[in-house]
Amino acid sequence: MDCLVFGASPGASLPFHRRSTLRKGVLVPAQVCNLRPRRLRERRVFGRFEGHFIRNHVKFLRGASAIYQGPDKKGLAKATSGHPFESEPESSPSSSWKSIRVAIDVFYRFSRPHTVIGTAMSIISVSLLAIERLSDFSPLFFTGLCEAIVAALFMNIYIVGLNQLYDIEIDKVNKPYLPLASGEYSVGTGVVIVTSFALMSFWLGWVVGSWPLFWALFVSFVLGTAYSINLPLLRWKRFAFVAAMCILAVRAVIVQLAFFLHIQTFVFGRPAIFTRPLVFATAFMSFFSVVIALFKDIPDIEGDKIFGIRSFSVRLGQKRVFWICVYLLQMAYAVAFFVGAASPFLWSKLITIVGHVILASTLWYHAKSVDLNSKAAITSFYMFIWKLFYAEYLLIPLVR
Repeated sequence: MDCLVFGASPGASLPFHRRSTLRKGVLVPAQVCNLRPRRLRERRVFGRFEGHFIRNHVKFLRGASAIYQGPDKKGLAKATSGHPFESEPESSPSSSWKSIRVAIDVFYRFSRPHTVIGTAMSIISVSLLAIERLSDFSPLFFTGLCEAIVAALFMNIYIVGLNQLYDIEIDKVNKPYLPLASGEYSVGTGVVIVTSFALMSFWLGWVVGSWPLFWALFVSFVLGTAYSINLPLLRWKRFAFVAAMCILAVRAVIVQLAFFLHIQTFVFGRPAIFTRPLVFATAFMSFFSVVIALFKDIPDIEGDKIFGIRSFSVRLGQKRVFWICVYLLQMAYAVAFFVGAASPFLWSKLITIVGHVILASTLWYHAKSVDLNSKAAITSFYMFIWKLFYAEYLLIPLVR
């Protein structure tokens, strides 16, 4: 039975039994006894190998699971939804600010900033002529001043914008950097802008309730529209003298008288009077407005010739009109010199005389160095004239 149990053959020889060992009452062959320690060692080795294999296999499965899940759940979601793994472009704050800066720059050029600055400074300067005592610098004065400036600037943007709408083809030659000529603004956008600013200007003038302010806006609207719009009997800019009179009426007469009366009668509630400084400001700015009206066409002579605009520069030539403008300004400074000399106040006399002598000398110095064959040089000098325009409005309140 033992042989059957351990698998020995029935014909085994006796020596096998001699090498057998009796353990716990059971006869065990010696070969079997010798094999057991070796098999135990093999099992231990195999067990260690098996454990090592299982541990590595578990690590592999964990790594594969981590790779599958990944730290970026958004990437997994994109993969399962069929979207590519590439990150989608996001609008950064820098690109948003760049877009805002571009939009501001385009509107800045559309508004013709030198005219905006000139309008604001002229209204401030003329309003100061109504100041009689320090107590006049009150919240009421500053409120009325701000109302006038904002309403006038809205109308200013309407006028310059309307002119650009009807001068797109001309500006492609003369001023290709303007938004409508360059294509940065469409015609529809330009129409919306000028219409909106005209309505806002009239609305503000009506809400304020000042008749001098409202009539200043209305007359400016009429003259600015007639100057630019291409309708029968209109587009007065085609006629040099009429165009100059439009600019003179707005810059010299309406700005000086209407905005002075706005502060004098509506804000302060005083009777309408025409003071000596007001008369001087109106007369001086009449000269200056004619100069601006003549000089602005000198750099634009090429486009004006092509499109039939008979400006003085086209008819008389750039050089002649250039020096006419310079001499007109020198005459205006000479008048200002004598007005200052006649002032009863020493401080006003000194400031008026010295200030206008400096401006006249600066004008003459720059005029002699201008290259009349260079459009860039002429345009630069035109902007210099606007700076003289600003400087004059700094001196006007000091003329007493």
